[in-house]
Amino acid sequence: MSFRDILADTRPLRVPAYKRLWTANIVTVIGAQLTVVAVPTQIYAITGSSAYVGLTGLFGLVPLVVFGLYGGSIADAFDKRKVLIGTTLGMIGTTALFLALSALDNTNVWLLLTTFSLQQAFFAVNQPTRTAVFRAILPLDLLPAGSSLNMMLMQAGAIVGPLLAGAMIPLIGFTWLYLVDVVFLLPTLFAVVSLPTLRPSGEVVKAGFRSVVAGLHYLWTQPVLMVAMLLDLIAMTFGQPRALYPEISDISFGGGEDGGMMLAFLYSAMAAGAVLGGLFSGWVSRVLRQGLAVMVCVLAWGVAVIGAGVGVLLSPGAVTSWAWLVIIMLVLGGAFDMFSASLRTAILQQSAAAHVQGRIQGIYIVIVVGGPRLADVLHGWSAAPLGAGWTTLLGGVLVVALTAVLLLAVPAFRRYQRPGRRENHPG
Repeated sequence: MSFRDILADTRPLRVPAYKRLWTANIVTVIGAQLTVVAVPTQIYAITGSSAYVGLTGLFGLVPLVVFGLYGGSIADAFDKRKVLIGTTLGMIGTTALFLALSALDNTNVWLLLTTFSLQQAFFAVNQPTRTAVFRAILPLDLLPAGSSLNMMLMQAGAIVGPLLAGAMIPLIGFTWLYLVDVVFLLPTLFAVVSLPTLRPSGEVVKAGFRSVVAGLHYLWTQPVLMVAMLLDLIAMTFGQPRALYPEISDISFGGGEDGGMMLAFLYSAMAAGAVLGGLFSGWVSRVLRQGLAVMVCVLAWGVAVIGAGVGVLLSPGAVTSWAWLVIIMLVLGGAFDMFSASLRTAILQQSAAAHVQGRIQGIYIVIVVGGPRLADVLHGWSAAPLGAGWTTLLGGVLVVALTAVLLLAVPAFRRYQRPGRRENHPG
């Protein structure tokens, strides 16, 4: 394998429809992150209360769960192109509403929270539909590479967007920041409008509760899909110690000026690792035994979290080499998580039948969103009696142990192989 083979596989960008979506998403992802930072910052500016800021989690999670499931059934029942157009317009409209509220000097925090909740509802329908579209526009052998490129872009946006927001809010204020996000959403609207018609295929079920239940029943009968989702839930629930970063920065790294700098590194380490992993993800699309590769990557993620926990335990309350070990381990963990997530997403796209793609991706979105939030609760509760170091370390141990159990208990997943090549869809 040459060095070029190790670098990110860019073959999906040769598919016109995928290239248009991916290229447009470069600015859209950054714009979305501007609003992610702006909304809680504006709420705090109005109220001076972190409790009100914390409500953004509740107002964001509920529509993501509800519409993540329901949105999957919508994606399976209607032309996916029309669903993407409608939800993209919805996201543009809600961001424009943020713009209007800010321009009118609104001080009613409940209007902001309600608008945020509505925006997340549109996002929750848009996201599983977008992921299901990849199955329709890419050949099977390019799905892992397409997932890797998409994840790399999302993680890069998670780094660049907040940095830009932090720099721009003091300079131009919230109103202009929301305007930038509106403008940044327009390229994605143009990209989805240019998609070919993507009508439902196979067995079509009317969108609604029965459709959601049917999707859950289908998932229950597919052990490979179940394990793919369980592995994500395990990794994110037990191996995501982000709720402990302020404590680690303050107590283990000494707080103060250096501790503040290290807090920024802690929050950005996994995203930076995911971007680096994306740059060197060429091997992902060439893996034959994808199920085993996912498990190895999740095990490596767990070991990296264990290493981070050891670094926290050994940190003397100042920024030393142990603190940098923690950062390095989190960067490595982020890279392995990117590899694992790309392969898991590809397995879901490849293995789920065409008529349930939207619902499967909707369920997956709920897990992707819910796992880290559950992790915040569990790590926060555990840190009080155990401390941040032991909580992080034991979380990594649980990731390794539970993944090993699934490795032995579900041989069908570890034997799962990449399907054969098929022709490109029109795009």
